[in-house]
Amino acid sequence: MPRPIPARRSTGGFTLLELLVALSVFGFLLVALNHGVQTGLGIWNVQSRRINKTWDLDATARLFRTLLTQIPTSPTASINPGSPGVAIAFAGNADKLTYVGELPTGFGTDAPADITLQLVGRRLVVNWQPHRHEIAGPPPRATVSEILRGVDRLEFAYWGLPSPTASSPTWLAAWDGPSLPDLVRIRLGFGQSDPRRWPDLIVAPRL
Repeated sequence: MPRPIPARRSTGGFTLLELLVALSVFGFLLVALNHGVQTGLGIWNVQSRRINKTWDLDATARLFRTLLTQIPTSPTASINPGSPGVAIAFAGNADKLTYVGELPTGFGTDAPADITLQLVGRRLVVNWQPHRHEIAGPPPRATVSEILRGVDRLEFAYWGLPSPTASSPTWLAAWDGPSLPDLVRIRLGFGQSDPRRWPDLIVAPRL
């Protein structure tokens, strides 16, 4: 007797059910990939903002150290070792510091300048103008440069002897030179919603 002919196996394509399953899986993959890309971009943006804010704080700290450790003093300290450094001018309050320092001229040299560090609104600024020994004509126009914005509080403190007869130094809210304090402490405060944090920065001007 003739053998029965086996049923031909369909190899010409996919069934409708297989196509629906494949499209569903592909859709889930697209949704997961889209959410993953959005999450990655969000994390990258948050990290970039935090790095930028941290970079601003680091740059501000370096600027403070540079400005306060380049205060020119009289040569009496080298003649009398151990004597306190005497600046051309130095007057500090709790919210403002004014002194004669040195700023780069852009030609590889430094020039003396009248410098004021203070808070204007919520902007931490350095106000400076060229220092003149003589008084001739109108004073030069002051230049205001922004250091950091979004600052709610600026506080200076000065470590040294409160009087020549005092036996031990302490932190003071004001310092009237021309002698330099041993240390200067700088505190910055930000708003409650601001994630930036500023640890106390302590600088030794005599160094």
